[in-house]
Amino acid sequence: MEETYYIQLSRVIDKFNLDTFYLPDLPDNIKINCARVNRPGLQMAADYYDYYEQERIQVIGMMESQFLKTLSPKLRSARLDAFFASKPAGVIYTSSIEIGDEIVALAERHSVPLLRTKDRTSEFMAALIAYLNVELGPRITRHGVLVEVYGEGILLLGDSGVGKSETAIELVKRGHRLIADDAVEIKKVSATTLVGKAPEIIRHYVELRGIGIVDVRRLFGMGSVKLTEKIDLVINLENWQQGKMYDRLGLEESTTDILGIKVPMIVLPVCPGRNLSVVIEVAAMNNRQKRMGYNTAEEFNKRLMESMGQ
Repeated sequence: MEETYYIQLSRVIDKFNLDTFYLPDLPDNIKINCARVNRPGLQMAADYYDYYEQERIQVIGMMESQFLKTLSPKLRSARLDAFFASKPAGVIYTSSIEIGDEIVALAERHSVPLLRTKDRTSEFMAALIAYLNVELGPRITRHGVLVEVYGEGILLLGDSGVGKSETAIELVKRGHRLIADDAVEIKKVSATTLVGKAPEIIRHYVELRGIGIVDVRRLFGMGSVKLTEKIDLVINLENWQQGKMYDRLGLEESTTDILGIKVPMIVLPVCPGRNLSVVIEVAAMNNRQKRMGYNTAEEFNKRLMESMGQ
C-alpha cells in the first residue's frame, strides 16, 4: 500500500503569503495530503459532485466568482452551501477577490479553511501544484551520494567502502557541489523528474574513513553545497572484476528504475590509479550532450560502419 504524505497548511500559507479569513483549527494542525488542485466551476454551475475529490484544495478565480453573481440570491446561496458542505481541504480565492460575510459564514458553518491570494488564478495554480508535487511526491531513501557536476545531478551508488564519499570530496574540490552523502532522500515530483536531498540531520556532512565526519559547507564554503538537485544520471561504482566485460563504446544504454522513472545508468569500475572524479565529470558532460541530441558513441559507430563499407 502506497504511503500517504502530508504537509501543514501553515506551510502553504507562509509559502504563498495567503490572507486568512477563517481556519477551523491552528494551521499547523490542518493537513494537506493531495497534490491535485481543482477549480469548482462545474460544481457551481451544475451542482455536479460525481468524481469530486474533497481532499483537493479548491481554487476560486474571477470566472467562478463572476458566474455566481449571475445567479439569483437563493440559487447562489444553495450552490455555495452545497460546495462548502462537501468539506474541501481548503478554499482559496485568487486575484484579491472580495470575500463577503456570507462566504465567511459558510466556511465557519462547515469548518472549511478560507484563504485568499493577490496572485492571478493561472499563475497561482501552477505554482501551488508544483509546490505540492514536490512536498507530497512519493519518496524513497537510497544509500549513496548525490552531487551536482556541470549542472547534472549524479547519484553515486555502490557497496560500502568503494569510494563514493572520497570521490564526492574530490569533486567538491574541483568546483562541483555536494547534495547528500550516505543517505539520499529521493522524491518523484513529476512523471519524468526525480529530486534528491539529504536528511536534515546529516545535511552538508561527509564521512571519510580514517578522518571521521567533516562539514563540507564550513571547509569549502557555501558554494560547495546545494539543498536539492534533480537526478539525471546514476553511476554504479564497483570494484574492478578481472575478466568482466565493461562497455567500451557507450552504445549500450542502460537504465535503472527509481519510483517508476527510468534513469540512465552506467557501471564504473574502480581500481587503483583511476581518477574517478575526472571520469565522472566526463560522464556528466556526455550525459548532458545526449539529452541535447548528440550521441558520440552512435556518431563514432556510424563513421566506423561507413569506413568499413568503403
